[in-house]
Order: sequence, then C-alpha cells, then structure tokens
Amino acid sequence: MVVLLTAIILAGLFYWQTKKPAANPAQITVLPTQSQLTGQPLPSTENKVSSSTPAQVKGEISRGNVNKKQIIFTFDCGSGDNSAQEILAVAQKHNLKLTFFSTGKFAQKYPDLIKQIAAAGHEVFNHTFDHPHMPTLTDGQIKDELNQADEIISALTGTTTKPYFRPPYGDRNEHVLQVAGETGYQSVYWTLDALDWETGKTGTDVKQRIYANLKNGEIILMHVGDDITGQVIDEVFTNLENQDYKIVSLSEGLK
Repeated sequence: MVVLLTAIILAGLFYWQTKKPAANPAQITVLPTQSQLTGQPLPSTENKVSSSTPAQVKGEISRGNVNKKQIIFTFDCGSGDNSAQEILAVAQKHNLKLTFFSTGKFAQKYPDLIKQIAAAGHEVFNHTFDHPHMPTLTDGQIKDELNQADEIISALTGTTTKPYFRPPYGDRNEHVLQVAGETGYQSVYWTLDALDWETGKTGTDVKQRIYANLKNGEIILMHVGDDITGQVIDEVFTNLENQDYKIVSLSEGLK
C-alpha cells in the first residue's frame, strides 16, 4: 500500500512539472553588454577603434565648425611611431598645425618624438596613460589614467593636455564623460575613422574612404603607429587643398 501511494505521488509530481508553463520571453531580463551600453564593440588591439560612425554621447565633440570649409586631422599615438616622421614632414611641407592624442606610455617610450611634435607647434592632447576600456574602470581609475598621462606629457611639452582627451577604442559612456569632465577634460571623438589601422586595408582604401566622406568640420581619425598613414598623408593633404579645404588643428577647427 505504501509503495502504491509513493508511486502515485511521484507520478503526480512528474505530471505537474511537465505541465509547468515555459517562461515568457518578454519576462526574461537580458543585461546589455558593455559594447551595447556604449554603442561601440570592443576591439582586440591597441590601435583598433570601434566604429566609423560615432554614437551620440552628451557633451562630446565629434565635429568641428560646419560653417567653414575645413577638415580637422587627428592622430592617435598609442603603439608604434611608424608614420610619425612622415606626418611631421608633410605637415611642415604644407605649413600645417595638426592634433595628436598621446597615451602616457607612448610619451614615456618616445619622449623625443613628443617634444618634436610640440616644438613644431602641433597640439598634444590626452589619450589616457595605458589605453584601457574606460567604462570598466572606477571613477578613481579614470581620473588616474588622465592625470598620469597629463603629468608625463606636460613635462615633455611644457603644456597641459587639458581640456581634451580621446577615449581609447572609442569606448565610453556618459558616466565616463562626466568623470572626465570633473577632471578637466572633454571627450573628442571623430566624424570619420580612416581605418588606417585595419588589417588588409591598403593606402588606396584609406584615401578613397577619406575622399568619399568629406564634409565641413569633419574630424578625421588616423594613427601614428601604422605604415599606411605615412604613405598617403601627403597625397591626401594635397587633394583636399586642391578642393579648397583648409586643414586645421582641433582648436582652430572648433572656432
């Protein structure tokens, strides 16, 4: 009798378990990934940036003055110095002042280059100390990244990196911008990523990408640490000047 009752109870439990309704997908909460929060996927190498189209983040600069026919070229310094001398030589040839964003580690590794850039009259702004994904950091770590880079770079240039910084990988959110603002910095994104860092890209690819997307006030992102930039920059500047575009620094282009 006991065995029979036990069998009946077990059978009932099994029946009701199998009849239990499945969870309603609408009731399942899926937490967003960091890339969904920022609008930017997380790249795997230091030079890589995430997107050619900036996500809109309040308080961030991603374009210059659109009422003037001018283009802002910015060069990130975070890995090698492959194209550095070519960029500087071309800037001198065209009588231009350009804008560089350097990490503190880059400045430590290439102090003479940072001094050379500043001595030529180019702008050197903040790209953090060691190129982290900033939304993963605490508030204190965000401030330390910016302050440490500024201390190293300003000792070489004689000028603070404030008020501008560029978030590594383009990975940022409004909280990062808020904390950076408390530290004295405003984020500078870009209107166009030239993709000079991308594996498989050629100089022709990079040039065509720039030429196809020219607009007043464009902020173009390129890199010091790849070979393509040094190979194409003279032709790019000549082409733009022939179209009556003025190539300007960030500070000039925001006026």
